[in-house]
This record gives sequence, C-alpha cells and structure tokens, in this order.
Amino acid sequence: MDRMDDRENPHAQTGRATPFLLASSNPGKLREYRALAASGPAGSAVGLDLLPGFDQLTQFEESAPTFAENAAGKARYYSQFAQQPVFADDSGLVVPALGGAPGVHSARYAGPHASDAERVSKLLHELRTSYGADRRARFVCVIAFAERGQVLGVFSAAAEGVILDQPRGEGGFGYDPVFYFPPLNKTFAEITREEKNVYSHRGQAFRKLQEFLVSTAAMSFSRP
Repeated sequence: MDRMDDRENPHAQTGRATPFLLASSNPGKLREYRALAASGPAGSAVGLDLLPGFDQLTQFEESAPTFAENAAGKARYYSQFAQQPVFADDSGLVVPALGGAPGVHSARYAGPHASDAERVSKLLHELRTSYGADRRARFVCVIAFAERGQVLGVFSAAAEGVILDQPRGEGGFGYDPVFYFPPLNKTFAEITREEKNVYSHRGQAFRKLQEFLVSTAAMSFSRP
C-alpha cells in the first residue's frame, strides 16, 4: 500500500512544526501549551494556535462524569469546525476523601462565577476535619486529539499530592496554592514554570500526545 502523501498527513511532517489547534479561546492556556511543546522530546515540534472563531461556536456541554469523556467529546465536536487537527483537555483536582470531588466540577466547585480563592476556600472548608491520608489528592489531566470528528488518541496523567490547611506561594492558579507536591517539598504555587512543565499532570499528558505524534510520523515514513 502506498503511504499517504505528506501534504495530506500533517502528523508525518517530521522536522517541521505540525500545526494543530487548541479547542479554547484562552490565550493563557495556549501559552502554557506552547511552553510545553517547546520543551518536548526531540522531533516532537508542533505548531499550536487557538481554534479560530471558538467563541462564536455553540459551546460543547461538558456534562460527562469523567475527564476522559469530556475531553474526547470536546475534541470530537470542535474538530468538525477545523481543517487542522484539534486537541482539547479536561482537568481538575480529585480528593478521594470527598468522594472524588471537586473532580470534573473543579472549575465550578463554588459556583459558575466563583473566583479561585472562593473555590480554595470551599475545598478547605470541606476538609476542615480531615487529617493525614484523608487530605491526599491528585491533579488529573486528560487530553484528546481529534481530526474531522474522529478521536485519534486520548492521553491522561496525574500528579499526586496533599491538600494543605492554608495556601502557600504566589504563582500558579486554581487549587495550586494548597496542593503540596512531596517530591519537590513545595506547593504547585511555589514551583517554577520549568518544574511545573516537568511534573504537572498537564505537562505529563501533553508529552504523551507529543510522543504519539512522533510515533505516528515514524510509522508513516516506515510504510512500504
């Protein structure tokens, strides 16, 4: 079988940036992913941009009970509006002692318009009588990659930590100030951007996507 022409297969363009789109209108998230892309393994260069006209599209309802279903649903849905491959993520904080909450509702845990500080405050209130192992938590990220309505891959990763009883650090966002990461003896709000790229749930999941792109490109070139 003849291999697909490289112009028709954007994943086979080794040595050049593979252009694909983030299903979001958030420039901050795009900057974070671009930093992750720049620090990825050799041969995994990707060109990233936001999905054009994202805010004008009917928004995908993230109503599934799992991160994977939400990420895959978003990627599949938004890839129908793009000529290029699209990726989408869903991420959040999971606290087993709270039955997995905040979980997929992490961004809406204290209400749809709550601030980061309000979400953290609610979390600490819920854990006010919890100690030791009951304060264990993990950040989870799932990234789905799709093209023309078909999901091509789903990649997940987690970072294990402990919820402190008060915030520490000035960096990060969301629950970062109370998420203590034992390997670095710091909260996610105290670590550097470089450290976060290495250890975070989002960084780990994105590297899995990059490795997938590299392997698909290698397979494409190895076909007879």
